Amino acid sequence: MNLKTIYSASPARGWLPWALLAPVVCLVLAIVTDIPSALFLERFGFADATGEPIGAQGLMALLVVSFTAWMLAVAAWIAFVERRNAGTIGLTRPGAAAGFSGGLVAGVVTLTAVVACIWLAGGYEPGALFPAAQSPEALVAIAGLFVGFIVQASIEEIIFRGWLTSAITRRSNVICAVVLSSLLFTLLHFSRGQPWLVTGNILLFALFASAWSISSNNIWGVMGWHAGWNWILATGFDLPVTGLDAGVPALTVSLVPAGPDLLTGGAQGPEGSIVCTLFFVCGIIFFAWRIARKRRDLGSDDGTPAGAQI
Repeated sequence: MNLKTIYSASPARGWLPWALLAPVVCLVLAIVTDIPSALFLERFGFADATGEPIGAQGLMALLVVSFTAWMLAVAAWIAFVERRNAGTIGLTRPGAAAGFSGGLVAGVVTLTAVVACIWLAGGYEPGALFPAAQSPEALVAIAGLFVGFIVQASIEEIIFRGWLTSAITRRSNVICAVVLSSLLFTLLHFSRGQPWLVTGNILLFALFASAWSISSNNIWGVMGWHAGWNWILATGFDLPVTGLDAGVPALTVSLVPAGPDLLTGGAQGPEGSIVCTLFFVCGIIFFAWRIARKRRDLGSDDGTPAGAQI
């Protein structure tokens, strides 16, 4: 396992931004593409004047339009400025379908397990069973959100764990890359008034995803996991996704928070729960152990490349 380049040793034929400049480039591309995307969504009735999506259709449009615009800008940067191939950002060919589908199932299962633990601890009261099944329109919306979350989660993983992490690693080292990319991920998911535990869990989410991708030497698995996690969280239990309502009835069972916010996450949903914190911490430890074991077995050297700049 080569932690000097991660994913692929194929060289960049263009210019790589310095370690501290790379997150700035990412942030600028996000802002530049977000402005026209927001105007488009508001103009066609998918979002209100504050940028909040209107209903399930608005959320679907937000997930597809905003993130696709951002991805196109990042892809252009990778292709024309850095001149790198897809393998260098974790999109390696072997095992792509199996990795993504396995991660997708794992995302659904792990989020369901987190919700089940909160429920068993007395955090939720059950309501209607399979309420979405009574509405064909709701099932169509849930299917649309499935596609939307695949687009959104995949693009976030390509940008943060794929491009940004690998670019910073090549200029500095993998630890610096994970820290900087995770901090930017947390910043872009921060909102005013957000509880501290939610912010902490978002950071842990990013560290967990980084550890998984480095351990697997590709981003296919974590792309699928992120999509499955977000989708079942938004549609499975009638619970908020970090304070956001998907606007559809529950696919499985409608749950009503009945315990303290520390346990349930309150208005922020399960991602604001201490149970989620424990899950991410355990996951980070597991993948860190896998990375250490692989490095020991392969006898790799994790030195900083000559001429590294921060």
